[in-house]
Amino acid sequence: MTQTTALNDAADAENTAVFTYGVITAFTERDVRTTVAENIAAHRVRRDQLNEKLLAAGESERTPAAGYTLPVDVTDQDTAAKAATAAERDCETAYRALLEQADDSSVRRIALDGLTDCALRASYWRGVAGVTPLTVAFPGQ
Repeated sequence: MTQTTALNDAADAENTAVFTYGVITAFTERDVRTTVAENIAAHRVRRDQLNEKLLAAGESERTPAAGYTLPVDVTDQDTAAKAATAAERDCETAYRALLEQADDSSVRRIALDGLTDCALRASYWRGVAGVTPLTVAFPGQ
């Protein structure tokens, strides 16, 4: 794997996360819906950073697919939280791989910040879903 491949994978994971959060918005309660909006915005910012790095490297930006298959059927806030947790785990995995492949310090910073942010969001969503423990050792592994 190269830095470029890892950037592509991370941008794809971010596109999937944005889609996932768009779906779960309809199934979350009012107090949680604010967090959903904040998380969508954070994933869009990070995706845009990744795409900027791809463009700077002479690559094409990663565009969202027409649709994605979620890992669970989202029917209520509990399953919405599980879908969000899965999206964050997928992003953690992509950022860990990017961190391992980063040749450039600015890409390494994006990867580390992305991994940290995803781990924190995943912890929040585990709490909403009632899953314990809230945190995991070595996120993205």
